[in-house]
Amino acid sequence: MSRTPPGYRLSAATGIHRGDRLYQQDQVQVFAHPRQSGWVLGIVADGMGGKSGGRKAADQVILTAQQLFERFVPDEEDEIDLLRQIVSESHLMIRLTAISAEEEPHSTLAAFMITGARRCFWIHTGDSRIYHFRGPNMVTRSFDQSYVQRLVDEGQITEEEAQVHPQSNLLTACLGTVQEPTPVEKTIERLEVGDSLMCCSDGLWHYFTPAELGTVLHSLPPRDGCELLVSKARQRAKGTGDNLSIAVVRVDPLD
Repeated sequence: MSRTPPGYRLSAATGIHRGDRLYQQDQVQVFAHPRQSGWVLGIVADGMGGKSGGRKAADQVILTAQQLFERFVPDEEDEIDLLRQIVSESHLMIRLTAISAEEEPHSTLAAFMITGARRCFWIHTGDSRIYHFRGPNMVTRSFDQSYVQRLVDEGQITEEEAQVHPQSNLLTACLGTVQEPTPVEKTIERLEVGDSLMCCSDGLWHYFTPAELGTVLHSLPPRDGCELLVSKARQRAKGTGDNLSIAVVRVDPLD
């Protein structure tokens, strides 16, 4: 006799803080699809480019993502094509903003989309990250498009040395540059109950090991977990923290 698969619900939360910077240039959102339940898009944009340029760039990413996701037709259109379109159109809009405003805005992008069948697709460019946890354990994460990540990949420095490298903020790709970036994509064929997806800016992940992140996201509801991670990152920054943002979606069992 076949058993009915256990039901589940998606629990989500976001967190954002200016850190010790004068201006907030991060943006973060979790969107539920307006017409199809179980479809969710989480996205973080870490803007760069002076007092207002970075925030304008991050705003363009979030607005573009929202508009495209709301027009997207689940089960009829291709998921990874949507994410690629978000990257391409965000890049174009940031470039147009740069021309009209005589600024040089740029932004990272890290986004994941969960489908009604619990598949997950993600895309990113820059050094904002996406993590996939199963319970408290990290299954995988994205790898930064940055100078220090290239050094790690080439075996010149370790992950630990990359954390304190003086050029850790140099990116090899992001939105708004002269050349459109080549984003990194990934597909997770099925999320299990107890899995968590998280995207965040470097102002948050810089202060935690994957084990710490996984433990928090497993043991606390997403809202409490986001609050704790933002608070702890602020403590560990000791007055030198960057803007920080985080979005979490967890697959929870039905009560």
